[in-house]
Amino acid sequence: MKRTSLLTFRRVALALLSAFVIALTLNIEKTAAGPQTGDGKLRIISFGAHPDDCELSAGGTAAMWAAKGHHVKFVSVTNGDIGHWREAGGPLAMRRKKEVEEASKILGSTVEVMDNHDGELTPTIENRRAIIRLIRDWKADIVLSPRPNDYHPDHRYTGILVQDAAYMVTVPFICPETPPMKSNPIFMYYTDRFMKPNPSQPDIAVSIDAVMDKKLDALAVMESQFLEGGANGHEGLIPRNAEERAKRVKEVRDGHAARNAGIADRFRSVLKEWYGDEAGAKVKHAEAFEICEYGRRPDKAELKRLFPFFQ
Repeated sequence: MKRTSLLTFRRVALALLSAFVIALTLNIEKTAAGPQTGDGKLRIISFGAHPDDCELSAGGTAAMWAAKGHHVKFVSVTNGDIGHWREAGGPLAMRRKKEVEEASKILGSTVEVMDNHDGELTPTIENRRAIIRLIRDWKADIVLSPRPNDYHPDHRYTGILVQDAAYMVTVPFICPETPPMKSNPIFMYYTDRFMKPNPSQPDIAVSIDAVMDKKLDALAVMESQFLEGGANGHEGLIPRNAEERAKRVKEVRDGHAARNAGIADRFRSVLKEWYGDEAGAKVKHAEAFEICEYGRRPDKAELKRLFPFFQ
């Protein structure tokens, strides 16, 4: 009986302590961890597995949000420290962090790189807690991530971690040191080309024609990944003179532009649904997003408010 009473006392004490921490945290003024609340602007947090994934999947839409004064944060869940054919470890991680920081200056976003090793990400409780804290600290309206079916294990597990944070961000007694969200954000996936076990079916497609050059400029500063080819590159990609460099830069930019042109062509019907037949048919470059059913389910009117690009 004494042991049972002691266990009960400990459980009650822990619950009271957790409640105290939540109440105390709720009264702390917001710091630089995220945007100030009450400014009427949207708060978007975008997760990618590596330093370049968010920029590739949502860089154009992020630039348009930022241009309207909304708050966008890109999070790389790993530090990218094996993502090159010649370099690795701390020096590469530092190089890639600098690259995404420069890209964010161009796009108008905020960026954070988590200290997980590239190629070794796993969906642990510790990583889930870290994602929950990031979403809460940012007070996100929209949370973006890859889908959990992908060729790269880090991509898959980033999708799973973010998916597992959905709903849990509202639960008070997980990560009680950060205030729980009052309502579940809208969680959305980037589009991809994987068909099994289920193909990407975006609910919204956004024209990024107006900011395509800005997105290409942001991707261009990530020379380790694109100019030099990343993990599957080789010495032959390195330009030896100004003429070769100009040719290589154009080749990379054209490849990225073609990728977003392909998204526009694949999801032309979705573009027409949002822009109308005439305007939707003219879109050259697009990004597209699919609603994750584990978050809040917005209707079309709310999506128009969250993606204010269709006027």
